[in-house]
Amino acid sequence: PSLPASLSYCPWLRTGASQIVKLKKKKSCFDLACFKEVNLKPGIIRGGEIKKEDALVKLIKKAVSEVEGDRLKTKYVAASLPEEKAYLEVIRMPKMSKEDLKSAVVFEAENYIPLPIEKVYFDFQVIPPVYDRPDHLDVLIVSLPRKTVDPYISCFEKAGLKIRSLETESLAISRALIEGGTTTSPTLLIDLGATRTGLILYSGNSLRFTSFIPVSSSGLTDVISRSLNIDLLEAEKLKIKYGLAEKGPEGKKIFDCLIPPLVDLSEQIMKYINFYQSHSTSEHLPPNGKTISKILLCGGGARLKGIKAFLGSQTKIPVEIGNPWVNILPQGEKGTPLLSLDQSLRYATALGSALRKT
Repeated sequence: PSLPASLSYCPWLRTGASQIVKLKKKKSCFDLACFKEVNLKPGIIRGGEIKKEDALVKLIKKAVSEVEGDRLKTKYVAASLPEEKAYLEVIRMPKMSKEDLKSAVVFEAENYIPLPIEKVYFDFQVIPPVYDRPDHLDVLIVSLPRKTVDPYISCFEKAGLKIRSLETESLAISRALIEGGTTTSPTLLIDLGATRTGLILYSGNSLRFTSFIPVSSSGLTDVISRSLNIDLLEAEKLKIKYGLAEKGPEGKKIFDCLIPPLVDLSEQIMKYINFYQSHSTSEHLPPNGKTISKILLCGGGARLKGIKAFLGSQTKIPVEIGNPWVNILPQGEKGTPLLSLDQSLRYATALGSALRKT
């Protein structure tokens, strides 16, 4: 079949938004064939679980039929699933054959997964070492409750689509932002979303842990709205216009509104960084690659003016805007005529899922 589309559903959004992306082969790399973002009305998905299947099926059909760019012909889909319902863990296993490992990992995973194994969908992958050759296997295990996943599968099928793969958002984002899928030192990915901030720690050839912080892009808009006694639409416009730039009296007001929640965000980020640095086990990295070397930002909130410099000054770690095209387009390119880098920061999950089946 042709390359699959990637439908990435984001259940944590207040009004909700879903992105669809399809890639196409272009010489030795790929290019964007088509894309679309549609809104999810409140109540369709709540807490990562589908509450209104018929409404979601209509939304999926709408996204497929209204893509921008090439017409979407494929029925095959690589989709992401709600991160807050997932359980991820890196475990250590003795070296053994692939066949023996399959049964051994399932047996061992029962000690980590908080639900009975028969009530979850479960998968794993062996993490190849970057630097040395250990006497054991590091294995990433991932599971989601069947009661959460089954309705998503049902909705795709009712929309006439065929699922090629399902994965968590953190895996997709990592695939999009980590060049070549490998780092020689730990890298923190920060997904600045509409109603929460996701943290993804990636090291070597795998993510190591994920977490969430309830500071969000829409939350920043709410702070401006309440502080200045203006409506949300006007507050959003001012946030986009000024950010942390402190330009003029109005810009200074926006800056003063944003600093308290952003200081809270940076303090919570540092708690997770310190936890990781004190609890990380051997990840088979070079001797000089033990500490977090950089932070990559994605999500709509990454477009806030001054956020990169602010988080860099607070964490004392170099901060960069992530490039979701780093493993798609020719080296050095950061967007397409259809979708710029600035716009594509919201599409990191969808682009990463599409890469899985290329």
